Amino acid sequence: MLSSDRQRPALFRLAAVVALLAASGCGFTPVYAPGGAALALRGTVDVAADDTPFDYRLRTTLEDRLGPAKTPVYVLTVETSVEEVEAAITPDGSITRFNLPGEAQWTLTNAVTGAELATGAVDSFTAYSTTGTTVATRTAEQDALDRLAITLADLIVARLIVVSQDL
Repeated sequence: MLSSDRQRPALFRLAAVVALLAASGCGFTPVYAPGGAALALRGTVDVAADDTPFDYRLRTTLEDRLGPAKTPVYVLTVETSVEEVEAAITPDGSITRFNLPGEAQWTLTNAVTGAELATGAVDSFTAYSTTGTTVATRTAEQDALDRLAITLADLIVARLIVVSQDL
């Protein structure tokens, strides 16, 4: 074994320490640390969304990430839209793939006063294949919609963590 191979773990540790010191010097604060911005949202956000299967999945994912609202301080209202766009068509006209672009408009309001605190929009897309049986295609479509709802919910939570520092 070369001597440089033995020194490599020590160099990695030194680099990690330097990176942590540099991050702490610039005001970096972990959002999930005690007193962090993300913890201030935990259990304080009541989520309001439409009663569709897609919105149900989005709402439950948001509640998983933010915790159930025991004493709501905020109300998060979410309006979604999802399209189904043909993505791959065979020469005989059969559609073999669909893209599902989706968007979620969200508004965070004070639960007591109703004052609007923050608003925004997130978007993403997913896709599914239609080359299997009818059951396989419907299952693939539902799975794609679930993935899209989870992605949109995660994007909303990321935005909420950023704006929660100003609440």
